[in-house]
This record gives sequence, C-alpha cells and structure tokens, in this order.
Amino acid sequence: MMCFQFPNCVDKDEESLSPTQVSTIQSLSSGSNDCNASGSSETKYQSVRDPTAKLRKSKYYPSFSRMPTNLRVFKVSELKSATKNFSLSAKLGEGGFGSVYVGTVKDLRETNKEFKVAVKQLGKRGFQGHKEWVAEVNVLGIVQHPNLVKLVGYSAEDHEKEIQRLLVYEYMPNKCVEYHLSTRSPTPLSWSMRLKVAQDTARGLAYLHEGMDFQIIFRDFKSSNILLDDQWNAKLSDFGLARLGPKEGYSHVTTAVVGTMGYSAPEYIQTGRLTSKNDVYSYGVFLYELITGRRPMDRNRPTGEQKLLEWVRPNLDDKNFHLIVDKRLEGQHSLKSAIKLSMVANKCLSRDPKSRPKMSEVLEMVNRLVAAQPDSVTDTPRSPLGVRVPFDALEGAKKTDENDGKLGDYSAWFSGLWSWKPSITCGMK
Repeated sequence: MMCFQFPNCVDKDEESLSPTQVSTIQSLSSGSNDCNASGSSETKYQSVRDPTAKLRKSKYYPSFSRMPTNLRVFKVSELKSATKNFSLSAKLGEGGFGSVYVGTVKDLRETNKEFKVAVKQLGKRGFQGHKEWVAEVNVLGIVQHPNLVKLVGYSAEDHEKEIQRLLVYEYMPNKCVEYHLSTRSPTPLSWSMRLKVAQDTARGLAYLHEGMDFQIIFRDFKSSNILLDDQWNAKLSDFGLARLGPKEGYSHVTTAVVGTMGYSAPEYIQTGRLTSKNDVYSYGVFLYELITGRRPMDRNRPTGEQKLLEWVRPNLDDKNFHLIVDKRLEGQHSLKSAIKLSMVANKCLSRDPKSRPKMSEVLEMVNRLVAAQPDSVTDTPRSPLGVRVPFDALEGAKKTDENDGKLGDYSAWFSGLWSWKPSITCGMK
C-alpha cells in the first residue's frame, strides 16, 4: 500500500504547547522512573528531557517532541550485536521507514535475562524520515497503553559522518493484520478474532483521542500498522506521522497531507485540516477490510473492484451482503454480526466529519457486538484506560440493536461517498 504526500502543502502544526499542556506531559513522565529509585550510580533507563536536541530544529517537529520521555538509550554497537550486525537472517521486513530486524537484548532489571526486540533502522530518506523518527521517539516515549506497541528505546550516534538512527520495540511475533487478511497467510483470521482486533484497535485510538489531557491524532491508521503480540492482542504501531490534536479553542490542526491511499478522509485530503475524525474515517475503512478481507486500494483487481468502498456499495443490503464477506471464512461467521459491524463502519464513514462518532462511542458499539457473540474472545466489554464511555446514551448502538442486524438498503446513502475530487495532485512517496 503506497503512502502519499502533497508536496505543495506546508506543515503548520508546530506551535508551542500551552503551560498547562507542558505540565501535564511532564507529570506523565515524572512518575515513571521507578527503576532508578535504588540510587545506583549506573542509570539503567535514562529519563531524557530532549533526546533529539542536537538533531532537530524545533520549528519542524510536533511540539510534543520537546517533552520529557523515559526510554532506554542504546549504543549502536549493542544493537549490531543484538541483530548479528543487521544480518539478513535477522531481517523481519522492510517498510517506508527502513528495515526491521529481530534481536535479543539484556534485561537491565534482571541482568541474567534477555528478551526479544524488533529493531527498526532508519533508511536514507533524508529529512522526512528523520522527522518521523523524532515523532516515534517522542510520542511513544510519553504514551503507553496495552493496545499501543511499546517502544523500548532508541539509538542515535554519529558514525562515519552520518547519524545512525534506530528504534527498539517490543517484539510482536504474530506479524501484522494486513498479512493475516491476505492470501500470503496460510490460515485466515477467524471472525471472532477479527472482532477482537476491531475492539483492540478501537481501544487504542480512543485512548489517543480521549484518554489523556492532550490528544494525539494517529494520522496513518491502516492494517499494516496493526501488529499482533504472542497472545494475539492487536496493537497500533508506527507513530511517525502522529500529531498533537488542536489546542483548546481550535477546531483542527493544519498539516501537510500525508497518509495511505484509500484510508484518509476526503475533507483532510482536500484541505489539510486534520482532526481526530480522520482517524475515525480510517477506522471505518479498516472495518470493511476485516469484513471483506480486501485492501482499500488494490490495482491488481478488475477495474470495478479496485476501490474497496466503491465495490461494497452496491451490496449493502440484506439480500446481497453475503457477497462481500471474506470467502476465506468459508461461512464460519455470523452474517448478522458482520452486518452490524458494517453499520458501525458506515457511521465512521459519514461524509460530514461532525456526524462521525467519537472513538469512545465506536468502542462501545464494538464492545456490544463482541459481547453478543457466543464464541466471544472477551468476557466483558472494557474501556480504554482513562476514557469515560457513555454507556447509557449511545443512539448509534441502540439503533443497531433495534434493527437486529438488518441492513436495509444503504445504497442511496452510500452513493456519494467517493464523489469528492482532490483539489491538488498528489505525489507518491
């Protein structure tokens, strides 16, 4: 899936935080130094006020890049040793950022133990790649949640007149959701697992949007950025394009338009005005990925089937809905459940951003859907940490229940969804 960027847009979202936001983010990090409480002269985990001060000019970066963080600082030599000098045998894959390798590092809390990590090495992408590296360090340095991939640490050292930049994450052995939805995977995700993925990712987004005193907009939500741990829990990864949400009193953040074709909301592509509702729209697209097993944009398919939302549109009624459900499920799913999930997706895909639900509301709808499954993988619905979910006032969820999974004819409502025309031509990354 290709990313895009409009080159004639200027990123304008680099304004300073208010004093209240600064103190809030600082307080998040101030209580996270338990490992140094012993008073040992050897600092195991360094609480770095600005890990990239020598590498950046602040006007180019998200304002949270100047906040304190609490990450382990690795030497390049440590990571070379951990990955067998970045050997091909340790290579997990390659993305837009660079290559990713599996490695083993020492646990500094228990020196006789080691644990697996994923080491991401910055490719030669120049300034833009460096910006994304800085964003990763600073977002995941201050934000932690069970449904966000944990950043263990980073490395940035001068080497042969160049700065080597690496990120070290927890190891996620079960790959990404995109892989398991594709034909490359020998076994497809079960329907109950797809519902769990929908629930886990909704929790992660709801936390970013509503679970803290400040808001983070993910901006590149897609199936390849959702990884699965050893317990098959889904976690959001790759925060290189993340941005702080608008300051109090402002409705949006104006940024350069970046993302992945097929996921970004039309109004964001047209104007560059970014709100959390862009993530909500992307989540709606992703729900149709889970239902159909198809990518949002697939040039290898026949002309009428290349755009996922256009392909599903004629079949959004009770009679034809089964035609769009992933054939790899081989009927091992509840059609009623799939229809209800599509109704949640339709709310997220509303053409009017103000009509789209908040992610906490989306999470509650998905929670109810998961709880209704006889083979549910989650016993009780859970809310993301710190998010107050309006359990008793969700009209969207109530209407879904009242309709008892009957989709009706959504064709007319859905018909104008992709009628927008971008005002400028995009250039592919």
